[in-house]
Amino acid sequence: MDTMGERLVWARKKAGYVSARAAALDNGWVEVTYRSHETGGRAFDLDAATRYARVFKVEPLWLLHGVGLPVSRKGVPIVGLAGAGPAGTVAFADSDGELGDAPLAPNATHRTVAVEVRGDSMHGTAEDGWLIYYDDRRDPPDESFLAQLCVVGLADGRVLVKWLHPGRTRGLFDLESNNAPPLRDAAVEWAARVTAIVPRPPPRRR
Repeated sequence: MDTMGERLVWARKKAGYVSARAAALDNGWVEVTYRSHETGGRAFDLDAATRYARVFKVEPLWLLHGVGLPVSRKGVPIVGLAGAGPAGTVAFADSDGELGDAPLAPNATHRTVAVEVRGDSMHGTAEDGWLIYYDDRRDPPDESFLAQLCVVGLADGRVLVKWLHPGRTRGLFDLESNNAPPLRDAAVEWAARVTAIVPRPPPRRR
């Protein structure tokens, strides 16, 4: 979402309006003007951004300039548990946020989510209870993901947190971690670069 129009379309759909016409009619906006704001034919100013933001429940400065997050958030959804599935895989919740919220990471975007580490399967990278943040999922990953710690989805359905390296066979990848044997020539369907690993403070003693 690099343009004002793209952000406006995203906000309108998020608010449940299936079309620009529906949003304009429901809110008394001039349809041709609103539509031109979505298509990029005409830029809109702060007054219009504030008006749209109020209806679509997003932040006007994000709508106008792409600054910050689209909505005011105190956290990001925890979507899975790393190390809780078979062989240290990520076990995902049925719906985003079902496992609660994690504090916002400093570089969070509207796509950022978190998984919580369970157990010691990631010892040396992230400990029990730590939070792993990621966003910008690519299907499949490109070369910019190589030598990066990623959440990766394999063709066999497993989701792992691993360092991504080129495999010996074109189109396949080697996956490495600190405390498990490497997986060679793995078929990776998607990957998302880990953007932050945040320790959770120990519980206070009473």
